[in-house]
Amino acid sequence: MKPDSSKSNPLICDPATGVCEVTSHSGEQKVSVHTEKPVKVIYFTDPICSSCWGIEPQLRKLKLEYGNNIEIDYHMGGLLKDWSYNSGGISKPSDVAHHWDEVSVYYDMPIDGDLWLEDPLDSSYPPSIAFKAAQLQDKDKAVEFLRELREMVFLQKKNIAKWEHIATAAKKAGLDVNQLKTDASGKAKTLFEEDLQLARQYGVRGFPTIFFANENGKETVYGSKPYPFYETSVLKLFPEAKKTEYSKDWKSLFQKFPTLTAKEFSELSGINRKESENVLNELASKGTLQKTTTKNGAIWELK
Repeated sequence: MKPDSSKSNPLICDPATGVCEVTSHSGEQKVSVHTEKPVKVIYFTDPICSSCWGIEPQLRKLKLEYGNNIEIDYHMGGLLKDWSYNSGGISKPSDVAHHWDEVSVYYDMPIDGDLWLEDPLDSSYPPSIAFKAAQLQDKDKAVEFLRELREMVFLQKKNIAKWEHIATAAKKAGLDVNQLKTDASGKAKTLFEEDLQLARQYGVRGFPTIFFANENGKETVYGSKPYPFYETSVLKLFPEAKKTEYSKDWKSLFQKFPTLTAKEFSELSGINRKESENVLNELASKGTLQKTTTKNGAIWELK
């Protein structure tokens, strides 16, 4: 059942809608489009949004199949400013733990809710600002950096509001860590505030919210949805879009993406979910892949 928005809590993500909902913003405004590709994709997200982690398989597939036709702009939404509220049955970090374990099963993506019992975040703003700092260096590396942060928080139970973890993720993504720290203390804060303002202008009320737009109009995918919702949005705005064929064997996929969950591998390879996990486990048993297991699922990477 969808929560009453007046009482909803951003850390309680409604599986029925696939949304981590925040207090309603102002009315939705027209989306401005400036892009070199046929379709602009404006994605509002947050590093600790479990529903956003839930759409990683769909987004990765969209990039592979329609990357030549779409340009994705990532914007931070500010999911958790602090704990100065009490709503939706959530008043302290430990209240989130069981909920994360539940949505992990729903999205079929590994999420360990024990983070909120062991080393909870006070706010999602520090990693969000760090992401804006990463964008100043390199937009592609910033996306890799965001992925590293998500794996840290959802699988490794790392408090990604702490600089030590932000720095580790930045180094893995190939970013200049010292420059990141400088920018995160300065201009990235302004860019983050601009993202929050943009979210209000667009009437964003939860995450993930994705706007697809061009001169032909706008389509919105609100919350975690199956892949056809995203593909259809592209095709409605740009019917001439041609799906790019890509190699679906495990080796090619791991060369494109350093880490894959079973749900992601299934989505990208076209192999059914159960068989996809069997394939990954067999490769791990042979020593080809490294498997990292959590209490709610696993992730694999090339050794």
